[in-house]
Amino acid sequence: MVFDLLLIALAITLDPLPLMAFVLLVSSARGVWKGLVFILGWLACFVGVIAIVLAVTGGQPPAPKSPPSTGVLVAKLVIGVLLVVYGAHRHRRRRQRRDRERTPSGTAADSPRSPTASDPSVVSRSPEPAGTTGRDDSAPSPGSAQDPPRRKRSRPSLGAMLDRGAIWPAAGVAVFLQPWGLVAAGAVTVVEANTSHTSTWLVLFGFCLLATASLLAAELYVVLRPARAQARLLALRGWMEAHAQQAIVLGCLLVGLLLTGKSIYGLTG
Repeated sequence: MVFDLLLIALAITLDPLPLMAFVLLVSSARGVWKGLVFILGWLACFVGVIAIVLAVTGGQPPAPKSPPSTGVLVAKLVIGVLLVVYGAHRHRRRRQRRDRERTPSGTAADSPRSPTASDPSVVSRSPEPAGTTGRDDSAPSPGSAQDPPRRKRSRPSLGAMLDRGAIWPAAGVAVFLQPWGLVAAGAVTVVEANTSHTSTWLVLFGFCLLATASLLAAELYVVLRPARAQARLLALRGWMEAHAQQAIVLGCLLVGLLLTGKSIYGLTG
């Protein structure tokens, strides 16, 4: 269980999408407070999931070869297969996008031919003089200045609230950007936890800490070196944006293959 949880936590903390959003938050107005609220919302997800799992299991792992144990292994297998399929899908999409970017654009022969005077199907028409069309050209058209459209009041978006300096929506952003597939993998692994041992609590604490390590490092950097941190974090975000797909694919494949292999071994062993 220890190795599995640490690997899952490492995949979560290296997920580039939440970290890129976090960099934008801490680089905006009241960024330090927004980052703190983001981290609190991020940690609340882990604590809530672990609390639910331990409440269901009673802090004791299911007996081997029992129906609950088999159900957990099946759940691990399903989550592992889904992670592998998702990682392979992202990898295939990345390759297709890269191939399209390398493909040269179409030539002039492939572009649609515009009609010319040499085309017998095209008949030129001279503009009709005013007053011969049978329409009253002086009548106002619908939607003109005489009938201005009414504007509907829209509620401020989450991004607009964050731009105005609101800090609490950052917690919602953390929940939304949580890699729930990896969190689900951690949840089925926590089923094996035996809370009667102190080491189990240390492992669970280490899981939460490691899964939040990248966010905590960025937050501390902004607090200690605010002027230098913004420029470097934005540069780091640009690098992560160029390599985000590779990181997501690698994390999903590693965790997915680990869960799939261990669950198949447990079901057939």
